[in-house]
Amino acid sequence: MADSTPWVKHIESYVSSSSSSAQQSASLDAIAALLKKDILTIEALVREMEMYLTTTDSILRARGMLLLAELLTLLASKPLDAASVTSLIGFFTDRLADWKALHGALVGCLALIKRKSNVGMVTNDEARAVALSYLQNLQVQSLGQHDRKLCFQLLQCLLEQYPHAVAALGDDLVYGICEAIDGEKDPQCLMITFHIVEDLGQLFSDPSGPLASFCGDLFEILGSYFPIHFTRPTGEDVDVKRDELSKALMLAFASTPLFEPFAIPLLLEKLSSDLPSAKVESLEYLSYCSIKYGADRMSKHAEALWSSLKDVIYYSSEHISLLEMEKLDAMDFQENQIATEAFTFLRNVVQQNDDLFLSLILNDEEINMTINSITSFKNYADIPMKSKQKLYAVGRILSVSARVSTASCNRAFESFFCRLVESLGLSDLSGDCFQQENYEFSEGLNYGAIYLCMELLAACRYLVVCLEELGSMSVFTLELWCRMVQRFCHSLTEAFFLMLTSTDKSSQNAYICSGVNGLQILVTFPGGFSPVPKSTFENILTRLMSIITVNFSNSFLWKKLLKALAEIGSFINGHNEADKATSFKTIVVEKFISLISGDDSTMPLALKLEAISEIGTSGMEFMLRISQGLEGAIFSRLSKANVHGNVKSADTAAELLECFSNKVLPWFHKLGGFEEVPFHFALNIWDQVGQSINLGAGLHGKDLLGAIMAALKLAVTNCSEEGQSIIIQKAVNEVLLHISFPLKESKFEIIPSKLEASQLDHGLALPCRDEMITSLFASVVIALHPQTQIPNMKVILHVLMTTLLYGSVPAAQALGKETSAGCNLEEALEIIFSSSMWTAGNFGLLRRCCGTGDGNEIGLSGLRLNSENGMLLQTHTVVGLAWMGKGLLMRGHEKVKDITMAIWSCLVANNNDGALPLRQGSSIDSSDQDMLHLMKSAADAFNILMSDSEACLNRTFHAIIRPLYKQRFFSTMMPILLSSVMKFDSSITRSMLYRAFAHIISDTPVSAVLIEAKKILPVILDSLSALHDNISNKDIVYSVLLVLSGILTDKNGQEAVIENAHIVIGRLLGLVSYPHMMLVRETAIQCLMAMSTLPHTKIYPMRTQVLWAISCALDDPKRAVRQEAVRCRQACISVL
Repeated sequence: MADSTPWVKHIESYVSSSSSSAQQSASLDAIAALLKKDILTIEALVREMEMYLTTTDSILRARGMLLLAELLTLLASKPLDAASVTSLIGFFTDRLADWKALHGALVGCLALIKRKSNVGMVTNDEARAVALSYLQNLQVQSLGQHDRKLCFQLLQCLLEQYPHAVAALGDDLVYGICEAIDGEKDPQCLMITFHIVEDLGQLFSDPSGPLASFCGDLFEILGSYFPIHFTRPTGEDVDVKRDELSKALMLAFASTPLFEPFAIPLLLEKLSSDLPSAKVESLEYLSYCSIKYGADRMSKHAEALWSSLKDVIYYSSEHISLLEMEKLDAMDFQENQIATEAFTFLRNVVQQNDDLFLSLILNDEEINMTINSITSFKNYADIPMKSKQKLYAVGRILSVSARVSTASCNRAFESFFCRLVESLGLSDLSGDCFQQENYEFSEGLNYGAIYLCMELLAACRYLVVCLEELGSMSVFTLELWCRMVQRFCHSLTEAFFLMLTSTDKSSQNAYICSGVNGLQILVTFPGGFSPVPKSTFENILTRLMSIITVNFSNSFLWKKLLKALAEIGSFINGHNEADKATSFKTIVVEKFISLISGDDSTMPLALKLEAISEIGTSGMEFMLRISQGLEGAIFSRLSKANVHGNVKSADTAAELLECFSNKVLPWFHKLGGFEEVPFHFALNIWDQVGQSINLGAGLHGKDLLGAIMAALKLAVTNCSEEGQSIIIQKAVNEVLLHISFPLKESKFEIIPSKLEASQLDHGLALPCRDEMITSLFASVVIALHPQTQIPNMKVILHVLMTTLLYGSVPAAQALGKETSAGCNLEEALEIIFSSSMWTAGNFGLLRRCCGTGDGNEIGLSGLRLNSENGMLLQTHTVVGLAWMGKGLLMRGHEKVKDITMAIWSCLVANNNDGALPLRQGSSIDSSDQDMLHLMKSAADAFNILMSDSEACLNRTFHAIIRPLYKQRFFSTMMPILLSSVMKFDSSITRSMLYRAFAHIISDTPVSAVLIEAKKILPVILDSLSALHDNISNKDIVYSVLLVLSGILTDKNGQEAVIENAHIVIGRLLGLVSYPHMMLVRETAIQCLMAMSTLPHTKIYPMRTQVLWAISCALDDPKRAVRQEAVRCRQACISVL
């Protein structure tokens, strides 16, 4: 054995009262490490500690006991021989009588009792001795919270690991537990005590056992905690939640049937409480305990349970408003929490003893009186509010009870169904004597009776569906309820349809709900067990379609019918009913397809599209057919628009495409693994391109082209790489075949003929057909996976560059996507800078950038605009550069620097050598306007670079996005921008620099802006001043103001603001009356309120101006601004 000196010092350090907690913890870990490595044995340790374990100094003895106990806790997985375990448990058992060292004794006993058999555990006799010592020596409730928790943990561990050993203690154990837990209030301790009672109930389950003598006393203690009222102590870290305590108490209540005589009366008493939470908890406990106590015991309380339950259900129905009752849906009734728990309990007790409880329900005088009184009212509007509430309560009671079993369903039908159909005057014949046209609504159907019939039908349907899912179907056609439904099926159908014809505005919705729900129930019985024949099923669908296609002016009826049809379709699809699916497709799906395919304008197209997309979500089979029909309608309208120039067809095609993009394609994408629809749609678009001679002639504005592009992008992006390769090959072929602008063919490659800038500047635009073809092609490129290869890439680049120079934004975006994917950047840049818009000398700079020069050039950053060429062409090129730069920026390509500096040269063109000088003053000629427009485009290019685009270069369209790319660009550009603002004297150049600066910081994450807050805050304030006069800058001003708001509300940002407080306040005061945008005024006031938290000395000098500006804002025409002004004024007055 090693020298004992080191570990003896650790013992001394631990027991010493002068040692810190950290020193004691280190000593404990050091000794435990020696024991785990067998450098020190437990026997040697105990011998060395004998003085500390037996000393008369209670402080040293307590520390020594705790050290040994904590070591045993750390050695829980280390094997100990039986002799050591016996010696140790005997020692700690005896020490339970030593109240001055009790804490260590409890920890030691708990550590030894928890040990498993594979590492040496306590025997049953030793565990019984621990329990006996516990009962004899411990007054638990006199201890502190921590020691009480240890006591309860030890008791729980004994009950769970040594149940047979402690069971021999019998009455003493039960009495000791009662004494220990009585009066406990700590949440953590209560959680353990509830588990102890649960364990005790399971241990002494014999009705004549020890628990029987004390169950009343024990439950009196337990019942005092119900319902749980738990307030978390302020500042205390309590990891016990109220719901967890309540669940533990419920398990204790249900732990033994011996608690039944005490628990049920208590729960019924609390059920009558005025507190909704007490009602909910009582119902939860009753539901759970009724199952655990058993049918025999619960039958003694049947009448009391039913009476209380009925009162609760009536109580919950009183809180249903009239509007909610009119919208009640028997298929998915949305009760409040009390009603939900009440019906759960009702289902449990009926299921447990259906004969007894059903007799109580069916023979209940109040229920029968409610039914009799309700059926005496002919119209819904005549029924008093309280009677309506009782009607819905009774309906739910009958429905929930009937759902329990086939026998309960039969009894409910036998008791009430015949009475209800008689009050309705329905015939059980074929229906000849009950025809809608011969039946006056005002004299006919009783709403209460038809509603109760609907609830009973819903119960039947629920029962059949549940039993079908469980695979335990019986011969339902022989059941009483099934025969009765079959007898009255036709009459009920007519009655439900008749309810849809109500014209009484005050009660129309209630009739519609019951009618639609009733019809939906009839057609959604599983096919093999349906009491409704196929002919009736198809008749109902046909008539529903006739109503929905005609009565669309009634919004509530129309939406209700559409929802019902969609749910019918979902039911059919979910239950794999082939016959019904065929009927549904023929009657419903094909009808809606015919509506969008034909020229019938009776129903608005928006409603047709809403209906067909909703029906499609019912199932794959239906959506496939709808996608085919919708696609056919789209291409039919496109053909009419292109061939005949039909404006109406173009508008219709745009709406159809929008539906296809927003509803159909996302549905297939969400489903996953199904690209047939988007793949064929994309191919068919290009077939249309090839077949249409006058493609583009039918374009009226950009709506149709935009809709086609959006749909095509979504279709292509949802295809696999293999599918995209086929699509792009077809698209390339069509582009090369049908493009009309001249191409020159050389020996090695095809290149576009040189475009004259003067032609573009004089208003010549791409032919409509070329614009459409290239825009559609660009849409395909935008949506491609990065791995998808584009054939004839050099030719395609020439085409895209040519259309870009005509001002095609989709072409620019497509080039951005290709640079994002890393494709042919050098070719694209060379084509741009080879045009006459750049000076000849500067073309060599591009070659240097691309690696094709002789090495003497200085780089692309030296490029300058050729002032002799048209500014319109140059502006288009800047847009193209911006999109290509965006693609490079997002993927972290180094050439983004060269692109950025090319754009920068345009931004500061007014100060470049050789550029057209922009005159300062009031008179600006056309050349000055061109230069100004170019500079503005260059400034706005930074918005393209930094903003998130929905049209392209996003994750939806498979763009490569490197993390933190915005932050890196911000860090790169800020030094350049800040120095340039100071460098240039031209007010116009400075305003453009401020515009570019605004775009960059607006789209940079605030966390990155805050790092540079001190440097950029003055420029933010100057940009607000420079931009706020022009109404066209209002969105930019708002974006910059949001950045300033982010700085003001951040602690680190406020440090930068303090230094410039008076300037910040001055700028904000100017924006409080900003006339062009309400959001700017509102945000400016919010920023002023944030300034009120700054040091008083910094803001006090501006108090007069601030209060005056806020007072003026109190008269702002916008309510939101006035509200912010009131809040700001209150904050300022309290501070200033």
